Amino acid sequence: MLPGGALCPSVGVTGFLRIFPEDTASVCGDLFRLSSQCSERIRIFHCSFFSSFWCKKTVSQGLATKVVGELTRAGFVAYWAGGCVRDLLRGVPAKDYDVATSATPDQVRQVFGRRRTLAVGESFGVIIVLGEDRSRDQVEVATFREEGGYTDGRRPGRVSFCTPEEDAKRRDFTINGMFFDPLTETVHDFVGGAEDLRRKVVRAIGNPQERMTEDKLRMLRGVRFAAALDFELDAATADAIRQMSAELTVVSAERIAQELRRMLSSATRFRAVQICFELGLFNVILPELTGGGTDADRVQLLAVLNRLQTDQFETAFAALVRHVPLDSGRKASLATSGSVNSACLRLKLSNDETERILWLRARLGRLKSLPAEPIAALKRLAAEPDWRELLELERAIAEVLNEDLSPYSWIDETLKQIPAEELNPPPLLTGRDLLREGFTAGPQFKTWLELVRDAQLNGEIRDRDEAMNYIHHLSQQPKT
Repeated sequence: MLPGGALCPSVGVTGFLRIFPEDTASVCGDLFRLSSQCSERIRIFHCSFFSSFWCKKTVSQGLATKVVGELTRAGFVAYWAGGCVRDLLRGVPAKDYDVATSATPDQVRQVFGRRRTLAVGESFGVIIVLGEDRSRDQVEVATFREEGGYTDGRRPGRVSFCTPEEDAKRRDFTINGMFFDPLTETVHDFVGGAEDLRRKVVRAIGNPQERMTEDKLRMLRGVRFAAALDFELDAATADAIRQMSAELTVVSAERIAQELRRMLSSATRFRAVQICFELGLFNVILPELTGGGTDADRVQLLAVLNRLQTDQFETAFAALVRHVPLDSGRKASLATSGSVNSACLRLKLSNDETERILWLRARLGRLKSLPAEPIAALKRLAAEPDWRELLELERAIAEVLNEDLSPYSWIDETLKQIPAEELNPPPLLTGRDLLREGFTAGPQFKTWLELVRDAQLNGEIRDRDEAMNYIHHLSQQPKT
């Protein structure tokens, strides 16, 4: 280390970063200052957060370290790979740990035994190694591989084992293409990922169009990474996505929906949506958003998404499609093209997701009038599972549009004053009670019971006898 924290000069070894733990604190950006004396392919720097981060190992991190250790002792090369290395260098905990190795799938199973391994993707060189808690503690181990012969924009037609450097070059983005040896605390960076982390850039490895051609979903993944990390898309990568956006049609709806879930569930959802608009991706995956509307509408949409605090995909999706019409038809398979219903159907969202989205979208604006209505209206809505999501969404829209916020303050204060047992009490009567009372079943039952429920929630009737008296009163009214 040079005076003032500058980086060590090249030591004549190419293609790796050496991480030296130290105790002093510094910002993550300081980790990537490059010495003018370093070679183009070497990045050597102190990782000042590393000592404290390393001593707080998660279960998966511990297992991933053991896996690398066992493979290394068996004579193989083994590193952590991909996103966990990116997160390590950013100083944030990784969600999971993957290992890449020179060992073939059969050799991995020989090292760890059949009982500790699962051959989930053996044809692609992938084996799962199990920890003590077999259901939660798992590490994916993949043989260094090259891929080629992509014909469907998703799966390689050819897989062959290779060197770490060749493996790195077939991955998607430079920030995901680094390896880390936890035994020697060495980062192997063959693709410039550390420099792109420093620059806060998401850049495709090699030729962007080739990377996107191999797996078209990488177009959405690049957007998600840029938004989630608050990075910029490299210009050439962004241009490739823009030019190839129409080719997303070859990607299955399920895979597209999964990327949308991850984008819209994140606090950076507004940035992801903004980039999707800029690159023309919504023309393919959500054409309902591009058929009309103004630039002002788009600005408002992004502002609403930015204000949402929820992590619920369905709420963010409802915000996204709030100007898209609903289809009143009951059968989703008959949904009108260009409707919220048809968008959910095309993306193959689950029934639960679709129902929640449609419920929220259908009730947008409903809360504004509640202060002028009987208290039963508020209680009925507050008994719904997603009413708080509706409240947050409506409030966010009102804030962006500079509308009156007093209805939402009234809702907050009123609900504080209502005891929990009065918010959604058990119904006083059911249809069976009416049958036992001698009434003939018919469509009027539903109307009567709804009126009884409203009277109960408004505090006008309090017990079964009062409810039944009210039913007798209703039964004597002339039919309309």
